[in-house]
Amino acid sequence: MLGGVAIAAALTWLVPAGEYERVVDAATGRTIAVAGTYHAVPDAPVGPFAAVMAVPRGIAEGIEVILTIFLVGGAWYLVDKIGTLGRAVNALASRFREGSLLALPLLILFFSMMGAAENMQEEIIALIPVLLVLGSRLGVDAVTTVAASAGAAMIGSAFGPTNPFQAGIAMKLAELPTLSGGALRTAMWLAGTALWAAWTLRWASQHRVPVASEQVSHAPLSARDGLILACVTVPLAIYIYGALKLDWGFNELSAAYFIGAILAGVIARLKLDDTIISYLEGMQLLLPAALLVGVARSITLVLQDGHIIDTILYSMATPLANVSTTAAALLMVPLHALLHVPVSSVSGQAALTMPIMVPLSDLLGVSRQATVLAYQVGAGLCELLTPTNGALMAILLAARVPFGDWLRFATRGYALMLVIGVVGILVAVG
Repeated sequence: MLGGVAIAAALTWLVPAGEYERVVDAATGRTIAVAGTYHAVPDAPVGPFAAVMAVPRGIAEGIEVILTIFLVGGAWYLVDKIGTLGRAVNALASRFREGSLLALPLLILFFSMMGAAENMQEEIIALIPVLLVLGSRLGVDAVTTVAASAGAAMIGSAFGPTNPFQAGIAMKLAELPTLSGGALRTAMWLAGTALWAAWTLRWASQHRVPVASEQVSHAPLSARDGLILACVTVPLAIYIYGALKLDWGFNELSAAYFIGAILAGVIARLKLDDTIISYLEGMQLLLPAALLVGVARSITLVLQDGHIIDTILYSMATPLANVSTTAAALLMVPLHALLHVPVSSVSGQAALTMPIMVPLSDLLGVSRQATVLAYQVGAGLCELLTPTNGALMAILLAARVPFGDWLRFATRGYALMLVIGVVGILVAVG
């Protein structure tokens, strides 16, 4: 990302400066670039110190998103450290006989919901030991265990309408109402989760392993655990209502989860110091992802300071103007997928690409919903495959699943998910 800042600064010395005229659309209240108004402006190259200054400026501009990553992600880490998530998996395992595959759809639904709720990935690393025990009771291989947990969470993250770190950030940057297009995304999430469950069950049935009678070591799920889970699920429900009825944004979501985290510590009978320390530990783990958002914003700031964003838009829009709006929307998907290999943070990629892709979609006549969905499908689903996804690599290492074995499963699952994504984009274009 820092290399991207340097490249952006170098481009301001090489690319001619230019701008589109922009107006506020009276019908939607969005700021849009006006097609046919591109014109040259005086060059404004960005020097080395100004490029470095863009980094703290970018962090400052992305502070709402950064604080949301800290406060929401830290709350889920706290609940995981308390042990509630592990006991929830144990409770699921105890309700099914050994060798039964009936637990897999419920496990997939649970983790898909967690992905849709809070972009769950890193939290699964700590759950891998208990999940492997669950898998051994069901008689499934480690690939199936990873697919039912991390894989399902990535599907939920990519398609879920409530994920504040993918759909939420992208829609904010696209100036779309929070949770807009929720019906379409919910349908995509349900279809994706169901199809991923079917594909995982097919793989599991073809790769059975001897059933082990090893017991999960966690204590049973208690009523207290139910209250702790409510502390991190009720804030999301309140936020959804607030976003729809009260024009809430990321600050309200962060505040709701801050309250939920403190209440979770109280219910777990932790000392206030221990609650805060665990909360801060969770935030520390999320520091790289949070800073990526700020650095990604700084790349955009450098391009804006050099007045070359519109020149880039013009160069992209000119060839795409010769294809249909549908083709233009679909071509954004592989672009996002390729970009996600070096830009490993989905939230960072949203901050990097949306300021460019949204005006481009306006010029091409592509709806902003389709543009956001192209980002979700391209970057979100790429999480299943890219080796630069640190959480995936850590999960595979913990589960002792070779990356090649995972790719043999995930590549075909990715193709199935891509079909759902393309259909969703076509609906949004229409």
